[in-house]
Amino acid sequence: MRRAKVLMHSVPAGVFEEIDRGTAYRFTYQAGYDGEPISRTMPVRAAPYEFKGFPAFFDGLLPEGEMLDGLLRQHKIDSKDRFTQLLAVGGEMVGAVTVEVLQ
Repeated sequence: MRRAKVLMHSVPAGVFEEIDRGTAYRFTYQAGYDGEPISRTMPVRAAPYEFKGFPAFFDGLLPEGEMLDGLLRQHKIDSKDRFTQLLAVGGEMVGAVTVEVLQ
């Protein structure tokens, strides 16, 4: 299982996990997190969010077009591996949300 720390305005907000490669994902807010939700579609709550397929919110953070092509070539990432793509750009995204590898 791969995991990533999700930060909102540089404050740890929760953990995004790939449960089953390419098919099942989960996002869980960190206990005690009282900041803004990472997305309007995912208000802060204790229960995890479960997804079949890569979640639209995280997909929307990924580059497209030539930027995506360059990312895939530079990092030798499979075009279907959205989780690895997210980790590759996670610290350099424009906006309030950033993503880091969680060991």
